[in-house]
Amino acid sequence: MFSNKKFDTNIVVIGAGSAGLISANIAATLNAKVTLIERHKMGGDCLNTGCVPSKTLLRSAKIRHLISESDRFGLKVAEASVDFPAVMGRVQSVIKHIEPNDSIERYTSLGVDCVTGDATLISPNEVLVNDQTIRARHIILAMGARPFIPDIPGLENIEYLTSDNIWELDELPESMLVMGSGAIACEMTQAFSRLGTRVSMVQRSASILNKEEPEVGEFMLKTFRDEGIDVKLNTSISEVRAGENGTIEALLRTADGSEQWESFQHLLLAVGRQANTEGMGLEDVGVELNDNGTVKVDEYLRSNHKNIMACGDVAGPYQFTHMASHQAWYATVNALFGFVKKFKVDYRIVPKAVFTDPEIASVGKLEAELKTESVAYEVINFPLDDMDRALAEGEAKGFIKVLTKAGSDKILGATIVGAHAAELLTEFVNAMKNGQGLNHILGTIHIYPSFSEANKYLAGQWKRKHAPQWALRILKKLHAWRR
Repeated sequence: MFSNKKFDTNIVVIGAGSAGLISANIAATLNAKVTLIERHKMGGDCLNTGCVPSKTLLRSAKIRHLISESDRFGLKVAEASVDFPAVMGRVQSVIKHIEPNDSIERYTSLGVDCVTGDATLISPNEVLVNDQTIRARHIILAMGARPFIPDIPGLENIEYLTSDNIWELDELPESMLVMGSGAIACEMTQAFSRLGTRVSMVQRSASILNKEEPEVGEFMLKTFRDEGIDVKLNTSISEVRAGENGTIEALLRTADGSEQWESFQHLLLAVGRQANTEGMGLEDVGVELNDNGTVKVDEYLRSNHKNIMACGDVAGPYQFTHMASHQAWYATVNALFGFVKKFKVDYRIVPKAVFTDPEIASVGKLEAELKTESVAYEVINFPLDDMDRALAEGEAKGFIKVLTKAGSDKILGATIVGAHAAELLTEFVNAMKNGQGLNHILGTIHIYPSFSEANKYLAGQWKRKHAPQWALRILKKLHAWRR
């Protein structure tokens, strides 16, 4: 181990996505000397190929969908034609608008030494980049992840799409086959369908969105099919090949063993993401990896080399931008001050969202998990189809499902399907974080008319269910006596 005077920097951060940027920012704010290395684009996947472009595309798709339903609002509007290059141009313009926040210029001004190049670990304390060796007391691995490419015969002979290169399209596809049914698959399926592409989705299991409550998958399956999306359940892709006129042919195999070739203009692979841990010397210096390729870390986000930390998608287990930022604080603070005090990363309350229409947002336990853990619980459901604000805006669809500890208002899990679900969920996240239950939500004034009233109404439903019947009987007699 080197002495203090022999280190060039306190921390080297590898990767300038969400986790890396936050790590570098925190270290610089705390007056540590920090070097940030990025081989491609500042901002990582979230800015360039993930969260920002996908949500921008979804907005254009929703506006066209609303125009197609304009008669519901008493408006007569001709069908909206799609200028796809303009749609993708707007996607890029939004990225350009946000870019300065994640730029080399900004981070240099914050005191971060930004380096563009490929980083290779040559020892637990040394990183080689651009033929220069940087010696650091701590290294934070934040290289992110990339789309997982399944092993499908013939895939090497065709040009397929992923969440990385779909933004390079300059023409609206006539047809598209989407493999997968998670967040990315569902968002892109609905976006392109609403823009006018004939979209088919193939999913190996009997349901979609399998990391959510079963009711969520059922609701969105009906939504997709009502919008004309061909969702093929219990179906896998056995083989692909190049078709005529630049098309792609896929051999679709159903659970009963029957197979059929179908032709599409494009194939989008959206079946998960794989950590970027190859080709940078991790195994050469003995950094241990999990079976899925992520860095094996302890509760302080340290690898088996205690001075090498990892955060974000490269560490897992949650591949969300907000989780990358959350982990970055722990990784950086533990790197800088772990010799005095270490902080265990907190995974107790992890919210997530899928930005389909309607949105899906959830936090805490699922019902199946509570059953597996033999936890006694209660279920409160509240439909959103009769909310005043939702009716006024034509968004009267969806539901809230909350799981509470049996006999208690303690929230164990919450799922929302509906307009602004990601924002509505925050009230449940805050309640869980601060040890507050449904009684607290019920006692909070909510603006009328607002979507957030639904949270209070659900809490009121729980309260009525748990009203002490003996007290109500006494009150009934009291009121009768006073008449």
